[in-house]
Amino acid sequence: MKEQVEEALGKVRPFLLADGGDIELVDVKDGIVEVRLTGACGHCPMSEMTLRQGVERALKEAVPDIKRVVAVN
Repeated sequence: MKEQVEEALGKVRPFLLADGGDIELVDVKDGIVEVRLTGACGHCPMSEMTLRQGVERALKEAVPDIKRVVAVN
């Protein structure tokens, strides 16, 4: 599953990079994906919306076994 998540993040990453941010996969456990938002995304007031509406939605489409995506520091 981790490889599938990395592949899906690769498709989302260009959008984050365009805004000066990035995303890093920390871990995948029991359908919970832990990511770290970096660069501009790490401090952006819209990062929670980006995480839910963009990243989580894209990952769930690509890997249906994903239950949730959470940001960690």
